[in-house]
Amino acid sequence: MADFLPAPVAELLEQGGFVMPWLILSAFAVWYAIGMRWVTLRRTREQLSALARGPRSLSNPHAFEVQLERCRAQLNAYKSLIQTIAMAAPLAGLLGTVTGMIETFRGLGESALFSQTGGVAGGISEALLTTQMGLAVAIPAIVVGRILDRRESTYSDEVDANLARTRQEGVQCVAA
Repeated sequence: MADFLPAPVAELLEQGGFVMPWLILSAFAVWYAIGMRWVTLRRTREQLSALARGPRSLSNPHAFEVQLERCRAQLNAYKSLIQTIAMAAPLAGLLGTVTGMIETFRGLGESALFSQTGGVAGGISEALLTTQMGLAVAIPAIVVGRILDRRESTYSDEVDANLARTRQEGVQCVAA
């Protein structure tokens, strides 16, 4: 394995079979996406607070609505990536499980309990490692993703309330 990798990572890649590099990359990708989604939601919340406090031009309520719609569009940033990885990681882990079990049965069929590829022990190890890694990627992605989804829902409700208030105020200005 590559010399630039820390020993535990290199060992994990070697023992986990061909699925493990994808699972490790997806772990980094999902945590990046979670971080970016959290930052985006926080910035959107700050923008909503500024819009709520700032002066609104009742002569042009459309400009305020456009700003609110931009905030709404930002609320979904990185959501699809998190959900996709959360759904695909266990399947990749399952694929690793299947390949590990095939290796195990190949070792049993050849009566090679200690073959060069690891035989029975290596196959079971690969099966368990990839399953574990798939779940280690998916579970936090699902849990943290749901927490961020609730935050998004709250902010989306705030956008809706601001839009309704702006439209109501615009109707009252036109009527006056």
